Amino acid sequence: MTSPSGRDMSSETSHITRRTILQATGAALAGLSAAGAASARDTPWTVAETPTDRTLYDVAYTDAGAHAVGGAGTLLSRTATGWQRVLDGGPTGNGNALYGADVTDDGKRLWFVGASGAIGEYDVTTGSLRDHSAPMDVTNNFNDVAVTGDAGAANVYVAGDSGKLYYSFENGESETWEYVTPASGSNINAVDFHGDRRGHIVDGNKTVLHTRDGETWTKIGLADANVNFYGVDSDGPDDVHVSGGGGMVFHWDGAEWTPSDTGDADLRDVEVSAGGAGLTVGGGGALYDLTDGTWRQQSTPTGANLKAVTRGPTDIAVGAGGLVVERRT
Repeated sequence: MTSPSGRDMSSETSHITRRTILQATGAALAGLSAAGAASARDTPWTVAETPTDRTLYDVAYTDAGAHAVGGAGTLLSRTATGWQRVLDGGPTGNGNALYGADVTDDGKRLWFVGASGAIGEYDVTTGSLRDHSAPMDVTNNFNDVAVTGDAGAANVYVAGDSGKLYYSFENGESETWEYVTPASGSNINAVDFHGDRRGHIVDGNKTVLHTRDGETWTKIGLADANVNFYGVDSDGPDDVHVSGGGGMVFHWDGAEWTPSDTGDADLRDVEVSAGGAGLTVGGGGALYDLTDGTWRQQSTPTGANLKAVTRGPTDIAVGAGGLVVERRT
C-alpha cells in the first residue's frame, strides 16, 4: 500500500461514479412540480417475495440489478422473475453474516463484508467470487464497506467493529492492506465515499469524520447529538447525511449541522441524492422520504425492522427475516 501525497484535482474532476449518475438523476427529479413529487412519494411500498428468512443487512444496485446481503453469508439478486439466491455461506463458505455491501464505479463488482473478517468480491457479469477475508489476519467483525474505482482496480475501505478502518488501494490484494484508527477506537458503524479517496465515516462514539486522502481522518462532528450514529451518506465535503437513534437525521452543509427529528425509531441507513431526494429506514418498519427539505413518514406493509435502503429504478429497503419492500419510481 502506497501512501498518497495528495489527490490530483484533474483526476478528481474526471471521476464519474455511479453516485454521480444517481445524483444527476436526483437533480432532474427535484425539478418536477410539487404535485409530481407528491405523486412519487405516494407510490405504495409492497413486500417482495424472497428465498430466505435470514435478516438482510444491506442492498446495492449493480449493472446486473439490485443485490442484497445478509445472515449466514446470504447473497440475493433481483431478477426479472423476482429475488433469487446467488450465494450461501459467504466468501469463505463458513456462513458468516454479511453486514455491508458496495459496488465498483462501473457496476461490475459487488464487494461485501461481515462477521469474522469476511470480505468477498463478486463479479456480477461472470458469477465468479474472490475471497479477500481476514486481511492482515484480522478476524474481527466488519460492519460496512465502500469501494471506489472500476472492477479490478478498486480502492476498498472496510469499517471495523474494533474501531479500525482497513483499506487497500490495490483491489484488496494480499499484502496491500493497511489500517488506521480514525478516532477513539469505538466501533465504526458506516462508511461512504464521494471520491476515490474522499469520504466519511461514523462511529459508536457519536463521531463523524472526513478524509481527503483515504488515510488521514478529521473530525467534523457531532457535538451534543445525544444519539448513536448508524448510517452515513457522503455526497461531497459539504453534503453529508447521518442517520441515528431516536429518529434523528443530521445534515452537514460544510458550515453547520442541521438536525431533523422524524420520531422514535432508530434509523439504520440513509440514502440522499444531490438533488435533495432521499430515504431513511429503521426499526419497526420505519421509512421516511425526503422531499423539498422535509422528511415525511411513508406507509409500509410491515412492522419488521429495516436495516438498509437504496434508491434506483425501484427503491428497495431490506431487513429482518429476509424482508424486502419495494417502490417503483
